[in-house]
Amino acid sequence: MSIEGHSSAPGANVIVEHYCEEPGCKEWGSCGNSPSPAVPTRWWCWEHFPHKTYEQEQALRRKLEAAERGTPN
Repeated sequence: MSIEGHSSAPGANVIVEHYCEEPGCKEWGSCGNSPSPAVPTRWWCWEHFPHKTYEQEQALRRKLEAAERGTPN
């Protein structure tokens, strides 16, 4: 694999690991949110992401309930 075309700018190829900010959660923080570029981004897993729509929240609730019952989605 060639690195041709990759940026050589300082920090351009740095990987930042971010995990869910919910206390006690060890999941990957794949859902980030920041009110502006001046404010650092906060990260959550999808289950704890506080900015879901009502429909997204209901779908997650159904998925978690199905998992508790042991039935497929």
